[in-house]
Amino acid sequence: MASPRWLPLESNPEFVSCLGMKPTWQFGDVYGLDPELLSMVPRPVCAVLLLFPVTEKYEAFKQEEEERLKEQPQEVSPDVYFIKQTIGNACGTIGLIHAVANNQARLEFEPDSPLKKFLEQTSKMTPEERAVLLEKDESIRVIHESRAQEGQTEAPSLDDKVNLHFIAFVNVGGHLYELDGRKPFPVVHGKTSEDTLLEDAVGVCKVFMARDPQEVRFTIIALSKESF
Repeated sequence: MASPRWLPLESNPEFVSCLGMKPTWQFGDVYGLDPELLSMVPRPVCAVLLLFPVTEKYEAFKQEEEERLKEQPQEVSPDVYFIKQTIGNACGTIGLIHAVANNQARLEFEPDSPLKKFLEQTSKMTPEERAVLLEKDESIRVIHESRAQEGQTEAPSLDDKVNLHFIAFVNVGGHLYELDGRKPFPVVHGKTSEDTLLEDAVGVCKVFMARDPQEVRFTIIALSKESF
C-alpha cells in the first residue's frame, strides 16, 4: 500500500493559527545569520524551523550519520516529543508539530484546537504510532491542504517530487535537539538554553548550508514570544 501524500506546504506562518494555536507566540522569518540580523528576532525563541534542499550530498550525510548514531547512540530525553513522517509532503506540518509539541507549557491553544487534540491523544504514543494517527487525522490534513493551496506560489500537484524539507530545532532539558521525521530518532547537538537557542540552532543550520555551498534554497523560521 502506497504511503499517503499531502500537497506541499510553503513556509506559511499563518498555518499554525488555523490549527488553533493562539498568537501569543508566532512564527516569523529569520532574515540573516549575522549577529546584527539575529538580534532583530523577537525573544525569547522556543523553536527554530529550517527549510532546506534534499540533495545527494545531504542524503549521503544522512545515511552516514544514521549508521554512526546506531553504533554510538546518543542519550535522548524521554521528554522529547518525536513523530515519524510517513506522509509524503507533510514535513511542514511535522516540523510544526515538533516545534509546538515540545513547548506546550509555554503555548496557548483555542478550546477546539485540532493540534492540541492531536498532541493530547498522542502524548504517550511511540513516534510510529503518532505517525499512524496523523495519517488518519482528517482535520489536520484538511487545514494543511487548504493552506497549501493558498500558498504564495501555485501549489504543485500531489505527485510532484518536492526536494525541500522542513526540520525543527528545540530545547528540551537544556539540550538542542534536531527533529526530522525522516530520521529514525532525534539528533542531539549539544547544550543550549532559552537565551541561546536561536544562535545554537543557527550554528547547526550553517553546517547544512556549508554542506551544499552552491545551494541558496534555505529558509529559517523562529517561533518567538512577540509578534514580528
